[in-house]
Amino acid sequence: MADNILKSLKDIIRLSGLDPAELANSWESKMRALKTWLGTQDLERVVLEVYNKRTGALIVRWDIDIVYSWNGGGGFWTDTDQLKYHIRKAGVAPSDASYDILMKTKPGRPDVPGWSIGAYRSTDGFVRHSLGSTIEHSGLGGSAAYWRKN
Repeated sequence: MADNILKSLKDIIRLSGLDPAELANSWESKMRALKTWLGTQDLERVVLEVYNKRTGALIVRWDIDIVYSWNGGGGFWTDTDQLKYHIRKAGVAPSDASYDILMKTKPGRPDVPGWSIGAYRSTDGFVRHSLGSTIEHSGLGGSAAYWRKN
């Protein structure tokens, strides 16, 4: 599941016209956090914020909400076609854009080196578009959505 989340984020970053180097350089740290918090069921959401480097203002945001169903589902898939369609719909990021990857966890979650509690950029004036289920791994799922200006 952690691999598919990071690969999906890499696709979103790359297809949005952004440089995936920061993600590649921090892959191990992100993988460690994902595996830890998925294992303890403390991970609620993974967030990719694309923002203007000069102003810090949000341009577009991608969410992957984690669903712990464990009800005997045996699937293992990622709906890359659905992601690609909505990435095109959200549009290419401007050349002065950058991105951050954040993880929303439950209170009391175990600490992971290099990770702390942070804040999200405001989504005021944005509309959330749900893609539905995009990642499945034996009952553990991810539902994607993106936020764009209204």
